[in-house]
Amino acid sequence: MKKLINTIKNIFAIEDLRVRILNTLGFIAIFRLGSFVVLPGIDPNQLKSSSQGILGLLDTFLGGAFSNASIFALGIMPYISASIVLQLLTIAVPYFQKLQKEGESGRKKINQYTRLLTIVITLAQSVGFLATINSEAIDPSVAGPLFTISSMIILTAGTMFCMWLGEKITDKGIGNGISMLIMIGIVSRLPGALIGEAMALGLNRALVFIIELMVLFFVVMSVVMLTQAVRRIPVQYAKQVGGSSSLQAGQRQFIPLKVNAAGVMPIIFAQSLMFLPGMIASFWRNESDLANEVGNVFSDFTSWQYNLSFAILIIIFTFFYTAISVNPNQISDDLKRSGGFIPGVKPGLATSEFIDEVLTRITFPGALFLAIVAILPSIAILFGVTREFAAFFGGTSLIILVGVVLDTLNQIESYLLMRHYDGMMKSGKLRGRSKNVAVAS
Repeated sequence: MKKLINTIKNIFAIEDLRVRILNTLGFIAIFRLGSFVVLPGIDPNQLKSSSQGILGLLDTFLGGAFSNASIFALGIMPYISASIVLQLLTIAVPYFQKLQKEGESGRKKINQYTRLLTIVITLAQSVGFLATINSEAIDPSVAGPLFTISSMIILTAGTMFCMWLGEKITDKGIGNGISMLIMIGIVSRLPGALIGEAMALGLNRALVFIIELMVLFFVVMSVVMLTQAVRRIPVQYAKQVGGSSSLQAGQRQFIPLKVNAAGVMPIIFAQSLMFLPGMIASFWRNESDLANEVGNVFSDFTSWQYNLSFAILIIIFTFFYTAISVNPNQISDDLKRSGGFIPGVKPGLATSEFIDEVLTRITFPGALFLAIVAILPSIAILFGVTREFAAFFGGTSLIILVGVVLDTLNQIESYLLMRHYDGMMKSGKLRGRSKNVAVAS
């Protein structure tokens, strides 16, 4: 406890860090207040909760802004979608590949395209969002084309403002602005989920609630291990002649290959595809028994068929996303240019093949573990945990939560060490404290 108090004192003793933390808290407060400002012309008391399917997932990410029909109802999600599209285009389209290699000017152009695409996606999604609002919640005196157009403009402006808040948190706060907003939306649902679970169990089953909290703790620790797990490939640099013609010993570093290099993206891609069979089957529900069966299976995310398909898709997408995000040929070329080599492996093609082989070996267990984490909420529901609380036992929410918290700790850790204060931990290592890391991309 004394160590924690001293760390907090050290954090607020650094003026720059103190200002950044206060700025971050201020921006987050604005974001949360906007989540409760309802669109003009809508009665919040008549809104129906959207806790199922992809709408429930969006509502979790947005901290209830979606179900509140607020001006931030779409939040930062259109920007995330636009970023994913641009990231895929930089792999498939030569023009965007060229922009990516142009350095700062290329990144600025890609950011401009991302913002323009965000506006287009937000306008399209706003139409779909307005269609989900039940007609009883819309004031009859304002219902009509003018209400739709004005709401589309307000929702688009709300998304752009959320994007601006995220950029300000990155520039003026402690970093990871976009991810921070998603994390805050997820965390805001945790107190309600805990209270709901405690009330559902009652005092007679308090021991069960304690056991659930213990299981949740171990699940979180497992996700931390998955997020931080790294396979280090040793790299040796050739001896160099110093300025005074003295021979300097070669440096020994390493290439860190993450076990889960794809992060949360495989779950997001797989979850998006898992809604398609049920959506397609809904068109023939009254005409085909097979369509009814498919619709029932893929609308129940606790069924073994759904979870098996979900897990297989996650494993496939993990390999796919790792392949497009980690380029062994580029790593090999960078090592060759900088005079580095992997002991026992020839430079060039042999190095690229060696890195690719190691990456394939560590990706499979990472993909398997990621799939298990993704289906844990369904398993928790089968054991009687409420849906709201079960969402924190795994899946997209928990991985985003853990990843953002670790990145934020890294930022704070770097400030403390830079000012010659003790780090946040004496045991264990945050990623930011790792030294002698070779450039891997």
